[in-house]
Amino acid sequence: MERFVMDERTGLKYELVGDYYLIAGEDEPEEYQPIGVWGQRHLHYLKEHHRGRYANLLTNGELKAYLADIDRQAEALFLRLVKQMADTEGITETLKASAQMEWVGRMNNVRNRATEILNNELIHISVSSWPPKGMTAATVGVA
Repeated sequence: MERFVMDERTGLKYELVGDYYLIAGEDEPEEYQPIGVWGQRHLHYLKEHHRGRYANLLTNGELKAYLADIDRQAEALFLRLVKQMADTEGITETLKASAQMEWVGRMNNVRNRATEILNNELIHISVSSWPPKGMTAATVGVA
């Protein structure tokens, strides 16, 4: 038996699966888009506070792409914030080599502040007010 069969009358393509022919989708397989911690946090926020928007994204098939986009933006912003704060406060590799525990403490402080900023400005926002007030796609790191 052939693996793929085309029905000339309907124009549908069928694929042999086990003993049965099932309609073969013409869609390309979805590109794998990992949803990291920021996307998961925003998903939780949508489920809790914006159920309508969550349901709309889910039923339109846009939820994964939306969350992956939020995750990419948040990760880029997080890394940039941590680097800028560390540079501003003089947290360097020299400090890391000479006083490791001080470096760890100061970097943890910087990372916690960056996480708090992201949670307030990007993750826990009203989805109708995107991008956050005073920010553009360029400042978020999307452009």
